[in-house]
Amino acid sequence: MSAQQEFCAGSSKIPYLPNAGPGDVLCFKHYNAEEVLMGRTMEDWLRFSVCYWHSFCGTGADPFGFQTLHRPWNDGTPMESAKKRLCAAFEFFTKLGVKYYTFHDRDMAPEGSTLEESNKNLDEITDLALQLQNQTGVKVLWITCNLFAHPRYMNGAATNPDCLVLAYAGAQVKKGLDVAKKLGAENFVFWGGREGFHSILNTDVAAELKHMASFFKMAVEYKDKIGAKCQFLIEPKPKEPCKHQYDYDAMSVIGFLKHYGLQSHFKLNIEPNHTTLAGHSYEHDIVMASAFGMLGSVDSNTGSPDLGWDTDQFPMDIRSTTMVMKTVIEQGGLQPGGLNFDAKVRRESTDLEDLFIAHIGAMDAFARGLRNAVRIIEDGIISAMVKERYSSFSHGLGQKVEEGSATLEEMEAFIKQNGEPKVTSGKQEKYESIFNHYI
Repeated sequence: MSAQQEFCAGSSKIPYLPNAGPGDVLCFKHYNAEEVLMGRTMEDWLRFSVCYWHSFCGTGADPFGFQTLHRPWNDGTPMESAKKRLCAAFEFFTKLGVKYYTFHDRDMAPEGSTLEESNKNLDEITDLALQLQNQTGVKVLWITCNLFAHPRYMNGAATNPDCLVLAYAGAQVKKGLDVAKKLGAENFVFWGGREGFHSILNTDVAAELKHMASFFKMAVEYKDKIGAKCQFLIEPKPKEPCKHQYDYDAMSVIGFLKHYGLQSHFKLNIEPNHTTLAGHSYEHDIVMASAFGMLGSVDSNTGSPDLGWDTDQFPMDIRSTTMVMKTVIEQGGLQPGGLNFDAKVRRESTDLEDLFIAHIGAMDAFARGLRNAVRIIEDGIISAMVKERYSSFSHGLGQKVEEGSATLEEMEAFIKQNGEPKVTSGKQEKYESIFNHYI
């Protein structure tokens, strides 16, 4: 198989054509990589990444139907198709103009019958990945280990009641960190799809949480030992495949990390589709993680709020992308994280060009969100209103509350002197009307 084989022959480098019409879908109308906004290029603010598993391993199969996506890179033995898939992916990255990609260890190379065989397969395929990275300049945004698909992990990985399974997961993460260092991955993600329970009756929750913390501490120690520079990220999700996952949402993860003294070693990778599954608004976990200085990266997708499962659709809603980018700008960017499209084309979208169209549309949606957020921040109308709303904390007793030095006795004395607080409108509709002006 030649590395020069072209898999996306019908597509060329995607251009930026701001005056293109509504039917022109194979061009960027809003994403201009080199455009500078607030001192940075769009490319640097957005740090787009393509996920390997959905885009190049996905078949369109679901629990009710067979494969619908037949890709030209899936022929041959498992190792032959793995090499074809990798070359096809890098062709796609370069034609799309994206500088980052993400993958699970078992997406990249097929699992063998032993750990040694799996590691050998991964070594061979990541040798090719490193070669392609050097040729194209495309880099790894993050790596993660698939600790949920194999039957050995049906009762969890780091939280499995059998220490032998936890040990296997540890060995797999050790190899994953070696690969992260080899490929220069900027982040390393832990997603605990099986870290939770279906029945509380057969579960020792306290023991499982303690074991998971020990597992993370081992990962921190090994990362430091080998000198890997990747940022560790935990990705919250409330359910699916478990009935209840321990990393339920941003606040659950932050509480866990602080309880076990791990908060300085980890940040969060927020996937909005997971956030809405937890019953929150699209931007909720992004805002909450950022408020605690824990927002590390975003798996940029969306779901269908009327459904109760993870649909991993491409994000096309401009309000949502504006809210995300407002938070990203306010915290000074996502680096070394980024916006990773953990999204898949629908099983009915069977043409290869649909994969391009989906990514282009989502990238344009975030470019529009970025421009909107810049205007909101530069105009300063909303921020000035918020500042005024909390102005009582800038002086006097409010300032002491802000500094943490106030007492309950002072609260009582203040009320006796000043009486009942007046009712002040929250002006929610005014905020929403102003926000809509920018969309």
